[in-house]
Amino acid sequence: MAKSRVKKVLIGLSAIGPGLFLIGYNIGTGSVTTMAKAGAEYGMTLLWALALSCIFTYILMVAYGKTTLVTGHTALYNIKTQFKFGIPLAIYILIALIIGELLSLMGIMGIISDLLQEGSRLIWGGSGFSTFWITAIIAVILYALLWNGHYKFFEKILIFFVIMMGLSFIMVFFLVKPSLPELTKGLIPRIPNTPGSLRLIAAMAGTTCSAAVFIMRSTVVAEKGWTIKNLKDEKKDAKASATMMFILSAIIMAVSAGTLHVMGLKLNDTVEMIQLFEPIGGRVAAYILITGISAAGISTIFPIVLIAPWLICDYTGRERNIRSPLFRILGLIGILFCFGMQFMDQRPPAMMIFSQAFQAVILPAVAIPAFILINNKNLMKENTPGQTMNIGLIAVILFSLCTAYFALVDLF
Repeated sequence: MAKSRVKKVLIGLSAIGPGLFLIGYNIGTGSVTTMAKAGAEYGMTLLWALALSCIFTYILMVAYGKTTLVTGHTALYNIKTQFKFGIPLAIYILIALIIGELLSLMGIMGIISDLLQEGSRLIWGGSGFSTFWITAIIAVILYALLWNGHYKFFEKILIFFVIMMGLSFIMVFFLVKPSLPELTKGLIPRIPNTPGSLRLIAAMAGTTCSAAVFIMRSTVVAEKGWTIKNLKDEKKDAKASATMMFILSAIIMAVSAGTLHVMGLKLNDTVEMIQLFEPIGGRVAAYILITGISAAGISTIFPIVLIAPWLICDYTGRERNIRSPLFRILGLIGILFCFGMQFMDQRPPAMMIFSQAFQAVILPAVAIPAFILINNKNLMKENTPGQTMNIGLIAVILFSLCTAYFALVDLF
């Protein structure tokens, strides 16, 4: 009986493979850092920004997924071939996304190595293991998995890490027991009049409603082998993905708001988060939090390492073979960026906030083409969207322009 239930759960998870892949990609250390910082500094005041980001994420995921199902081509290929200036636009998106993701990768690995060092310090005392050797061991394991992997293999790994991450954050949520009435107040839109608030809103949009997610969405839908017959599956998958993104991100924000914000503590470093939570939730909470954030980070690294070769295949229309020389060479270059924070004075969370805000700047270049592509009758035929979907896409475009403006104002 128990085995049959487990089998049903696994079948259900496999049915939403692309969604889980994107949850694994999206809810990483960037999300954890951004949501925890938002919760610590502003309580649940910015929950509305998270809710809007997740709603708009669902709309754009459906749009890009549907376009891929109808045309049989991935996002960058459609942008390159269907627009008058499609080639320079596609090249801009490709380069900007790769730069943004490599910056993010540096911050992610810096945070993971700091957390695992803190975990080793809590267990064995002293200063803990060297962050350089932690990074080196993880990098070697990741590249070995990449060398021998294929999409379904990565999907299974991500399912494991997403489940571990989700359970860890939910357990910590119940351990610290934040005030539920305070949580709901954050759904009323307002922008704090303090330095850095605009960048934080942009970072929240960049880490949730991420330009890379929508370009990658079309790729993972294609990898799944879905066709127009799977349109209902695609919508269900997008809804599950966006819902889980909101729940997990809101839990992270709520845990931070219900503890650090109430105590008047700020969050400038992810390791500080562990040290601050230890007296609140005990050492068990600290270990669970380290596990959850590390799982979130590792689940994000896999898609980031694959993004450059996948985008190049997307742009050129060539076959996506993870075992090909292109994937292995570019994967190795991506892995080497894991060591970036070892040679910088900047703290990893600061790099993460910057990279997420950078993603927000790219979002309009992805949202506007989605609206034009899905309304192209020659391309989509009888599958053009209805009025509700178009209103949603216009709202996404306006939101993307606002968050891009916030990011540019605060960054420069």
